[in-house]
Amino acid sequence: MESGQSAASAEESALDQPRSVLLPGHDVPLGRYSVVRRLLPQRDLRMVGAWCFVDHFGPDDVHDRPGMQVAPHPHTGLQTVTWLLDGQIRHRDSVGSDQLIRPGQLNVMTSGHGIAHSEQSPQPYPPLMHGVQLWVALPRAYRDREPAFDHHPELPAWTDGPVTVRLLVGELGGLRSPAVVHSPLVGAQLEFAADGELLLAADPCFEYGILALSGAAQVADCRLVPGALLHLAPGAAQLRIRGAAGSRVLLLGGEPFDEPLVMWWNFVAGSHEEIVRAREDWMAGRRFGAVCNDPMDPLPAPAMPAVRLKARDRHGRGR
Repeated sequence: MESGQSAASAEESALDQPRSVLLPGHDVPLGRYSVVRRLLPQRDLRMVGAWCFVDHFGPDDVHDRPGMQVAPHPHTGLQTVTWLLDGQIRHRDSVGSDQLIRPGQLNVMTSGHGIAHSEQSPQPYPPLMHGVQLWVALPRAYRDREPAFDHHPELPAWTDGPVTVRLLVGELGGLRSPAVVHSPLVGAQLEFAADGELLLAADPCFEYGILALSGAAQVADCRLVPGALLHLAPGAAQLRIRGAAGSRVLLLGGEPFDEPLVMWWNFVAGSHEEIVRAREDWMAGRRFGAVCNDPMDPLPAPAMPAVRLKARDRHGRGR
């Protein structure tokens, strides 16, 4: 009996502590007035599931600054997912969308073969700006689809003790998000009203990324504060997350994405040639269309690098 208890205890411990690595982010300018902490892609880990880009911005006091001012620019081969904790952003795009997003609401833009959009703080705007901009790589079968935009003013949520879980993408806790994605994914925000712990059922086929948006959290032996991403390898059947009062934590997950990709500037594609064509089309005014109701000049694409861009797998290995 003691042997059985020991094995059960070891199994529970293994479930609570999947293989993990803490990855520090780095600061990147966004537009003329903003700086973000980029957590994905990184040199040794480009993706978590199909999540291929994670920018955490703020909290910033922008009461005496222009706020977010990102001029029209293009995208291919991805979905953008925008989630705000504080502030407001006006999204405009080339399929005719003109949408204000507020905290607790979700924007999902699907670029397909090509879309252009801009993101700016409206006038007037709240004094604080805080949120995340996420990209999801589209599988090859969906990369050439028509572009689209969806705004979700309400999302599924539930409370477990002191923790409120808001489901952004995918399925969790028996609920499903209305956001449409094209690969097995999950995204959720955990908000701790008081010090507490949340035990979540995990998909053993998923890898996970966890970051503190504010406050502090603990996953196994790893303490999380804003500015780093904890990567958890597949295999866990449950996740135990502890948080301090007032903390907000973002959970991202998905099945490992096996297609090699080229990610350059605002484009996701399968080859160097596809990137070249996308850049040429943007600079020539083809394919992407004009962003509606936006008087700002479009951003020019940077020059192509002198070397050929390689398609790389999720760990950055060229193929």
